[in-house]
Amino acid sequence: MSKILIRGAKVLGGEPQDVLIDGETIAEVGTALSDEGAQVVEAAGKVLLPGLVDLHTHLREPGREDSETVLTGTRAAASGGFTAVFAMANTFPVADTAGVVEQVYRLGQEHGYCDVQPIGAVTVGLEGRKLAELGAMHESAAGVTVFSDDGKCVDDAVIMRRALEYVKAFGGVVAQHAQEPRLTEGAQMNEGVVSAELGLGGWPAVAEESIIARDVLLAEHVGSRVHICHLSTAGSVEIVRWAKSRGIDVTAEVTPHHLLLTDEMVRTYNPVYKVNPPLRTERDVMALREALADGTIDIVATDHAPHPHEDKDCEWAAAAMGMVGLETALSVVQATMVDTGLLTWAGVAERMSVKPAQIGQAGGHGRPVSAGEPANLTLVDTEYRGSVDPAGFASRSRNTPYEGRELPGRVTHTWLRGKATLVDGKLT
Repeated sequence: MSKILIRGAKVLGGEPQDVLIDGETIAEVGTALSDEGAQVVEAAGKVLLPGLVDLHTHLREPGREDSETVLTGTRAAASGGFTAVFAMANTFPVADTAGVVEQVYRLGQEHGYCDVQPIGAVTVGLEGRKLAELGAMHESAAGVTVFSDDGKCVDDAVIMRRALEYVKAFGGVVAQHAQEPRLTEGAQMNEGVVSAELGLGGWPAVAEESIIARDVLLAEHVGSRVHICHLSTAGSVEIVRWAKSRGIDVTAEVTPHHLLLTDEMVRTYNPVYKVNPPLRTERDVMALREALADGTIDIVATDHAPHPHEDKDCEWAAAAMGMVGLETALSVVQATMVDTGLLTWAGVAERMSVKPAQIGQAGGHGRPVSAGEPANLTLVDTEYRGSVDPAGFASRSRNTPYEGRELPGRVTHTWLRGKATLVDGKLT
């Protein structure tokens, strides 16, 4: 049945409306719409959003299929309400050529749970010494517009300048993992009171902030676009705010876990809390929430980083950095931003769908919920409360910091161009 009537949903959290999907498109939005010939989804009390877009996902394929694959990662994305994800380049082999990005792109097309847009590496092998084939990746079937060495910082200022100059020619963007490597040698967690008490190597805020400061100035000098990945400190917020006040073309993202968790969690020595950049202080968390609310931080991105059990279930120093996030992202944002009154659901749509789609140039995504637009949609039961059980995750990995924690909200339905990928909380 090609017609679907979503009845009585609160579109962007507003007044109840009916939304009629016909094929791949939203045919009509209004009240008391006819359900003739349509499958009806009763959505009273639920919030309807444009499909979520994640600008920062690690799908691990090719090379680390023991952690995640494009199939399992996109199934996790659909479970979390995402209709498009941007796949980071730190695969094996690295996505630094047209051939590799096209492989990832085609795998996404084959599996169909959400659109997959590869991110190309900035430098060959993520080694920071030589620019990768940026133009060839852009001109490939994948049409890459976002480039990042995420997991590693492009710490050479000359290489970063050249990358910004290169992508300017076709309107691309360089997404920087801001981490001055010499300031973080041996670092295990945020540098501060807790790291001193625990005897763990400290990761100073200035290691992030110094790179952001340099790169916004480079972007201004070149007249190009720079995007800051997983911003995590109050100082970084102030630098981005200053840069925007000067008209510099900079955007920034924050992860759900940096909106909720603090370095106090590391006292457990549980490696599930080991992440890059590290969990920061309560003061940083509050600054990040305020910056997301006022628009200094543009978007929420998951930094979904799956790892196999053996890479996380070990002593802290040996554990891999990263957390899965696709299936819990919207719930964390509801808990930290909506339920606290900092954002409306319309604001959530702006930061988790509209703006990430704009930054990444994800055509057909982040569009208004209105007639004539592609039917990329997410339906959320915002009244739901439940404990996180990773055993039920669609992701191949289970390294979540929220196991057993009660979080609000539950995605019940996801539609990708009118095709249901999630129905009543179950993947189709």
